[in-house]
Amino acid sequence: MTDKKSSFSEAHVLHELSHYLPTQAPLKDFIHHNSLHAFQDLPFHEGVSKASALFGYKVYFGLELFRQLYAEKRIEDKILNHIIINEKGASELNKWKNNLLSKEYDTSIRPRIGLLRDKWKELYKVNLDKDVFQLLFRIIGSYLDQGISIWDFPVSEKGLLASIREIEKNAFNSFFKSKRAKKLLMESSSSLEHLLEILVGNPELYEQYLFDQQFSHSGWSGMVSVLEHQPESLLDKRKVSMHDFIYLECLFEIDILDAKFSENWLPLGLRLQEKPIGLFDKLQTTELSTVYKLWQEAFEWTYYDQVLKGIQLPFELTVKNNEKNKNSSFQGLFCIDDRECSFRRYIEKLDSNAETFGTPGFFNVEFYFQPEHSKFHTKVCPAPLDPKFIIKEYESDNKPKKDRSYTKHTHGLLGGIFSSQILGFWSAFRLLLNVFKPTESPAMVSSSGHMDKLGKLTIEFKGETIDGLQVGFTVEQMADRLERLLKSIGLVEHFAPIVYAIGHGASSINNTHYAGYDCGACFGRPGSVNARVIAAIGNNKQVRIILKARGIDIPESCVFIGGLHDTTRDDIEFFEEDSLSGFQKELHDKNKQVFKEALDLNAKERSRRFVLINTKVKPKEVHRKVKLRSVSLFEPRPELNHATNALCIVGRRSLTKNLFLDRRSFLNSYDYRVDPSGDYLLGILKAAAPVCGGINLEYYFSRVDNYKLGAGTKLPHNVIGLIGVANGMDGDLRPGLPSQMIEVHDPIRLMIIVEQFPHIVEQTIKISEPTYEWFKNKWVHLVVVHPETGMLFRFKNEVFESYYPICKTIKEIPDVIHLIETSEENFPVYKIQA
Repeated sequence: MTDKKSSFSEAHVLHELSHYLPTQAPLKDFIHHNSLHAFQDLPFHEGVSKASALFGYKVYFGLELFRQLYAEKRIEDKILNHIIINEKGASELNKWKNNLLSKEYDTSIRPRIGLLRDKWKELYKVNLDKDVFQLLFRIIGSYLDQGISIWDFPVSEKGLLASIREIEKNAFNSFFKSKRAKKLLMESSSSLEHLLEILVGNPELYEQYLFDQQFSHSGWSGMVSVLEHQPESLLDKRKVSMHDFIYLECLFEIDILDAKFSENWLPLGLRLQEKPIGLFDKLQTTELSTVYKLWQEAFEWTYYDQVLKGIQLPFELTVKNNEKNKNSSFQGLFCIDDRECSFRRYIEKLDSNAETFGTPGFFNVEFYFQPEHSKFHTKVCPAPLDPKFIIKEYESDNKPKKDRSYTKHTHGLLGGIFSSQILGFWSAFRLLLNVFKPTESPAMVSSSGHMDKLGKLTIEFKGETIDGLQVGFTVEQMADRLERLLKSIGLVEHFAPIVYAIGHGASSINNTHYAGYDCGACFGRPGSVNARVIAAIGNNKQVRIILKARGIDIPESCVFIGGLHDTTRDDIEFFEEDSLSGFQKELHDKNKQVFKEALDLNAKERSRRFVLINTKVKPKEVHRKVKLRSVSLFEPRPELNHATNALCIVGRRSLTKNLFLDRRSFLNSYDYRVDPSGDYLLGILKAAAPVCGGINLEYYFSRVDNYKLGAGTKLPHNVIGLIGVANGMDGDLRPGLPSQMIEVHDPIRLMIIVEQFPHIVEQTIKISEPTYEWFKNKWVHLVVVHPETGMLFRFKNEVFESYYPICKTIKEIPDVIHLIETSEENFPVYKIQA
């Protein structure tokens, strides 16, 4: 017995649970990530097949849907043949094609998770989930609550269990129905292993039992795990751990069993006739998993092949216009976000001398931001970064708007009766009115509310620190960040009179996942502060002197202006406009008209996906309706966000300027001539793989399994403690994305296309093992475009091999506007006439 006990390691099991559970952060920090991150050390198809076998996830479209896509020619026959021949050989083509198109398979999923714990129902006729979850979820939801609850949970600094002990000591009633569970709670010497001995009995089954238990409510367990390792995710701090959460659940299970059987019951492991198959026992590759793999590859490469042919088009011309415009009317720095793809295209269409660049929307300035009227500061840079700086706002009048309907007077007996009679009917009337006549309200999440555009910011360091964070940047630190930004996108000379840094955010009134619509590079916040900070740095005279010594000469006539693009409303606002001189203001006013017309056209293009808007009317009228839509409580889809994302293109604008990519690409500017050794490319790929790849894979898995890996429909969602959503009052937290965000998404992996010499890219990606893993294991695809010849090289089996597109021509269209009026579905790649 002693030997068996020693086989269980509590620390190991808790670590493994944290590794496999969902890692979705609270709603305020809703950062997209790979839903199956725990399997990323395996090749993609092997990893997702293992996840499906263990946890019952759907990881591909169903066979019938793949066959339907083939019949509709959305999976090309010649691509499918090519995939089968490459994987199985020409002699096996007919056999495997018949398997894919005609053979019947049992596609039901029988996961290993839950096999052990299900024995409670079979052997004891007791449903522990039903009896335990209701109480457990209410306790953990109340304990972690960030502001919804009227009364505070009696919190102890020692954590969840200490709080429950405190309540049990002082309350008239008890959470427990029997004596033993309460006694075990009060005994500080009692261990988790002791509780498992009571419940399970056989130490060889403890780990599997805990996996079964925690994955029966993986949303709450995953949240607890995230908060244990990232306590800063909560503004109103709570101390919580997986150990305490599991311990409490085990106590409730013992309590339910004792209440029913009066402690006269044997541990589950001692009643088993035979052990269920182990969760992590060896898996066998099946023919069905190979069929799914071939279908998925054919689905993906039907699209990729068109894109790669389009990327080669500039190199097929006798004269390639790859040289930089030396007389730009203005230059715009935008986030790489796929939603900016079409906006940039329209700006360049309306002003052929305008240049646009793509870069992560935090603009290489990492810091925390503290609004003047806020107790808390929030991170506004990519999740992996640990900023040492803070930017403070002051002289701001941007106080939150108040509404009489949201009053604490409703919390009391008399006040509640009075308020409900007077304000309740008015609120109901306004709610009904909003359905037919949408208007802005204090309940709206506004991208412009993150920062007061008229307030001031502490951008330059003056010796102040807050909580160990430096307030502002030194001049040298500013110069370092601006230099790296400009060199990474290739903007090192020929500066236009005005350089715009345009962040982005989103506004909506009916969206609990609002942080997932803002800028991922700004940690789920609008990019307004970052845009304003980098513009101030660009205008700093001392910074320019330092950069000139480093080979970047920004002329005095050049001015940087920050701005914010609201991607839901297609609005734009600019900052520090009063600082412009007379001539600069004239140019800016002219450029603003270009932005305005581009936003009208962009709204029209987006509207083709919106059922209740007629895309065929004039752009201004469409734009007006898009704005109304953004403030409508009736509308569950404020915008489709990253839906349909499929590409990340790292290179000069000339690669894609005349391609219609249907808002499916992240566009990161990069000039190989400025970066011959790949130093800046490394920084780009270290961000693009986890950030863009994480966005892509969360959409992928939320699309193929919206029940387990997504959040389901948002219509019954209830916000729990301001940290997550559940169906109803007592359900498990839902990870992933709601169906309204992914309905139009094609689940294909991200393809990153880099314009650089293959040997430079190969040596670059191998510098960072976490980055290399994304490409080595094919969780994202990687293709390199030779910058001089246009030859394509696909990264496969850890080497680059030549790729020749099967598609021979790309259809040419005269104009995008007429195209988007024809269909709501995803378009193929088109060449736009210059």
